[in-house]
Amino acid sequence: MLSEQSVPVVRATLPAVGAAIGDITTLFYRKLFDAHPELLRDLFNRGNQANGEQQRALAGSIAAFAGMLLERPDARPDVMLARIAHKHASLGVTADQYKIVHRHLFAAIAEVLGDAVTTEVAAAWDEVYWLMANALVAIETRLYQETGVAEGAVWRRMEVVERCEESPDAVSLVLRPADDRPAEPFRPGQYVSVRSQLPDGARQIRQYSLSAATGRSDRRITVKRVQGDGRPEGEVSSWLHTHTREGDVLTVSAPFGDLALAEDDGPLLLASAGIGITPMLAMLDHLTAAGSTRPVTVVHADRTPADHAHRQEQLDLIRALPDARLHLWYEEPGDQAPQASAGRADLTGLELPAGLTAYLCGPVPFMRAVRGDLLRRGVPAQAIHYEVFGPDLWLGQE
Repeated sequence: MLSEQSVPVVRATLPAVGAAIGDITTLFYRKLFDAHPELLRDLFNRGNQANGEQQRALAGSIAAFAGMLLERPDARPDVMLARIAHKHASLGVTADQYKIVHRHLFAAIAEVLGDAVTTEVAAAWDEVYWLMANALVAIETRLYQETGVAEGAVWRRMEVVERCEESPDAVSLVLRPADDRPAEPFRPGQYVSVRSQLPDGARQIRQYSLSAATGRSDRRITVKRVQGDGRPEGEVSSWLHTHTREGDVLTVSAPFGDLALAEDDGPLLLASAGIGITPMLAMLDHLTAAGSTRPVTVVHADRTPADHAHRQEQLDLIRALPDARLHLWYEEPGDQAPQASAGRADLTGLELPAGLTAYLCGPVPFMRAVRGDLLRRGVPAQAIHYEVFGPDLWLGQE
């Protein structure tokens, strides 16, 4: 909760800070990487820096957090904080790095806003920053403890023991610990980070959902090759897709992620598009292995049946569940999927049982449309969960 003296200051200055936050975050990252080039090389996603998405995501999270402190002072935005904290933990972020961020962020604020940053204004926004940072550190500390690792020590080496072509642009990689320790447990829907050394020496990190259920000695991820047209955002996935073979050893984090299947008996909606199918596969695999009788509605959208990664596997898992239904949409169905609808996913005509819990994964426009459909159908916002890979540009819009 903001202190009594900071509330009016933040309220009065939030419009000005919000209007300038894009310039502030751009300057912040420039200052940060000038002082710590290793962070751009080995921690931050270079593609998201190049296209501006990381800057917009940071700006959105700060503005959303400040707004929530003002409008809902007795509540903490735990959903937003948990999503950020899980991502940070999967990268091995440590508490001392928040001090580095603070130094360069506030230098950028002072430079952009100039004389408007009085001692009083600086103190109030310093309080906003540390309320958010300390909340994240607390969650991340708990995540590290629950995972059984020291702060930031999330990495281990895992051998690729199987590679399968799942579509023209997607391969699955089955991973097994390269040492004698068992693989960490995870909840269906969670992800791991993979750190890859690229030809220029950078060690870039990306997240991939675990695409098969728990209870096995190995772990599986599915990597889609991103055709970037010269842009850098697809560099890691394309590198893994092109170069990774059986016998290679990857550096992989412990599992994290707050899109995790709830263990109850209520009805489910699993909605995915494209490679967003991967966490849903782990959920379906888990439900099948557990002999679940939960009602499950599965929605998937893709460009064509050929582009639908793990298509046959998904069909087999759904058939194995006694109360599961699949609804497919393809932009170009062709003759291979006469049961599919043409175009983009539309939940308007679907029968949705009461008490539904929904899990969404895919491009943000897809999730925004599906979420809107569900809200209009009366599904409570708190029953709709989603996963975004890359910077979460949806923060504060829930």
